[in-house]
Amino acid sequence: QVQLVESGGGLVQPGGSLRLSCAASGSRVRMSAMGWYRQAPGKERELVAHISGETIKYGDSVKGRFTISGDNARNTVYLQMNDLKPEDTAVYICNAVISILGLDYWGQGTQVTVSS
Repeated sequence: QVQLVESGGGLVQPGGSLRLSCAASGSRVRMSAMGWYRQAPGKERELVAHISGETIKYGDSVKGRFTISGDNARNTVYLQMNDLKPEDTAVYICNAVISILGLDYWGQGTQVTVSS
């Protein structure tokens, strides 16, 4: 049973930074892609950042402020978030995919609150 364990959320002031981590456990197969989505109250889930091999994609609202990186050997993905804004407040949810098996996993989510 694959589980995604997220950590690093919390409360931060505008302009501050946070680093999220997500580790996929219970899989003997390396994840082909991992990423972060977020969902704010009353809004649809949106892509924050996604990494698959050397290919990285960011949501338009976080470009230049957030950086995603991965440790393939550990099935782990990180999200460094800088210059945080109140509109970044949301539940951040980790996603992992094993493309060859058609499997898609989601974490429970970690709350990020940006407020003074």
